[in-house]
Amino acid sequence: MIIEAARLFSAGEWLEPGWIDISGQLIQAVGRGRPPYEPDIRIEAALVPGFVDAHVHGGGGYSFNDSDPAAAERIAGTHLRHGTTSIMASLVTAPLDQLEARVQALAPKVRDGLLAGIHLEGPWLSPTHKGAHAPELLRAPDPREIKQLLHAGGGTVRMVTLAPELEGGLAAVRQILDLRAVIAIGHTDATYEQTHAALREGASAGTHIFNGMRPIHHRQPGPAVALLEDREAFVELIADGVHLHPAMIRTIFTSAAKAVLVTDAMAAAAAPEGSYKLGHLDVYVRNGQARLASNGSIAGSTLTLDAALRYAVQTAGVPLGEAIKALTQHPAAMLGLTEVGVLEAGKRADLLVLDPTLAVQAVMRGGEWIMHP
Repeated sequence: MIIEAARLFSAGEWLEPGWIDISGQLIQAVGRGRPPYEPDIRIEAALVPGFVDAHVHGGGGYSFNDSDPAAAERIAGTHLRHGTTSIMASLVTAPLDQLEARVQALAPKVRDGLLAGIHLEGPWLSPTHKGAHAPELLRAPDPREIKQLLHAGGGTVRMVTLAPELEGGLAAVRQILDLRAVIAIGHTDATYEQTHAALREGASAGTHIFNGMRPIHHRQPGPAVALLEDREAFVELIADGVHLHPAMIRTIFTSAAKAVLVTDAMAAAAAPEGSYKLGHLDVYVRNGQARLASNGSIAGSTLTLDAALRYAVQTAGVPLGEAIKALTQHPAAMLGLTEVGVLEAGKRADLLVLDPTLAVQAVMRGGEWIMHP
């Protein structure tokens, strides 16, 4: 199948026009100008890589923490219709036996390709910046617990969020890295110096930067500044008009670190508003905002990545190409996903058609149209 597009985003640049040759599940070639053969499809819109969401708790009324066997498929299907072709299953803090059971249940979904991996957001988080995590379940990292949970996934736990200032935090960074998972600094009261120490030990990302971490002070810069000035770091951000001011979004995109747009979506994403659960906590969703019933704290989002793209570009003023890299190339690189994130020969044929308003018109995953152009 050869597709010609008015605009095609490949390897960080726009090809206007551009074309892509797909055979089976893979991209065979990408080029600038007119294709060498008559195209099968002509698209008078933008062709971009499928979105990669590194931080998702749920959607469509379901949560990855649920024991419902249909939850993973329903969540992935919900976000797929909004352009997310690679999705991580993020688990909030829960009792250790429940987390182990959920990791074991989700691992086959990673192996069969439905999910890109599992993300443990807890329980090794700071109670000072707990966000929507049950405080009584938070704890300092224990080497036996780390081994237990990561071994339960058999290599499918791809990312762990950790507060490195906790007792044993730096040793945990080294252990998790040895178990071949990405370490993200988050829900943390770490100082600027402690954050840099964790980055030196191998931490490489920040979980939803500015949210769930010590705030910036002019004499105590904190973790956000340490992450933003590190050229090797990836930083998640939630562009939904609730978690961050547009000026902060622009600041993140102009920093040294590599921006990664995520949803942090909970069950109410693309679902009716009302009462929900996030892990063990009660959440109410009203006017598009998810908040804890107990104290009104933000409890994830109701975001989808296509909406995040529109907010970043149309409200925060992020250049379109930079926003697309933050939805595709950067999260794939952060997670070590080598088959997705860019439109290049040899990669999986995951792509989207975006109209001039940045709405998703069509979705292809693995060479198959999910939504036809």
